[in-house]
Amino acid sequence: MKNNSILIHKILFIIFFSFLFSFLFLFNGPAEAQYAEMAAPDLDEDDLNISGDIFSDFNEDLEASQVLEDERFYRFGRFYSFSTAAGVTTYTGNRGNAYEDKHPSLGVSLFYFLNFRMAFGLGVEYSKHYMLIDVPTKAFDQPGGPGAVEVNMFRTFFFYRYYIDTAELGTAMTYANPFFSTRIEFWDQTDKFIDHADIPNASGGAIGAAFGIGLEFPIKFKESYLGVEALYHIVNFKDTYTQMYRPKDGEDGGYTDLTGNVMTTFISYVISW
Repeated sequence: MKNNSILIHKILFIIFFSFLFSFLFLFNGPAEAQYAEMAAPDLDEDDLNISGDIFSDFNEDLEASQVLEDERFYRFGRFYSFSTAAGVTTYTGNRGNAYEDKHPSLGVSLFYFLNFRMAFGLGVEYSKHYMLIDVPTKAFDQPGGPGAVEVNMFRTFFFYRYYIDTAELGTAMTYANPFFSTRIEFWDQTDKFIDHADIPNASGGAIGAAFGIGLEFPIKFKESYLGVEALYHIVNFKDTYTQMYRPKDGEDGGYTDLTGNVMTTFISYVISW
């Protein structure tokens, strides 16, 4: 009797769990299907196709955008420009106190546009200055000192320009074509002692760098422009720490050194094609 009771309990246990599993399957299956449908609504067959390459799709979009930008540049952009310029070259520090600038400074440059924003090129500039020291100095121990000295500065440079995107800056700024400019320069300096014909000219080279800003106003779109550029130059002149012009003891005048940097402002006429 006991064995029959155990057997009946086992049969009932099996029937109960079979019914329970069937109930869970019947009611959980549709719920899962509904959840899957909610999690991924409106998926087209193309969306489910994983055979595509998202990187290729991205590259195609990027290449198409680049092609459009190139076409716009070829139609509206400038490729080459040549400029002639005149302006002022002045100095800071002791060098600025010693030099009297002879204006104007002159320059020419040629540059090439990579796109609407970037251009690079080569150029040369020339400026003349005078220095008058009429007291005996360490290197000129005679009455009147070194006297008048003519200083000629000739520099060649490589420059890079970045034209600012003015799409959101208004019509006036767009018309002005503002840009940032940087340079690597080589300065050739020649000092001529006018009052001492027996003293040979002193010359020396120096490496410098410059940075600044500028504007270009179109005279005729894509063909001619009027530009203005202001730069600050840091130059390691050979005579920066010279003691040649240090005054003798007890004398007033002269200069303990020729430290100082350079500032230039040029107005240019630019021809483009």
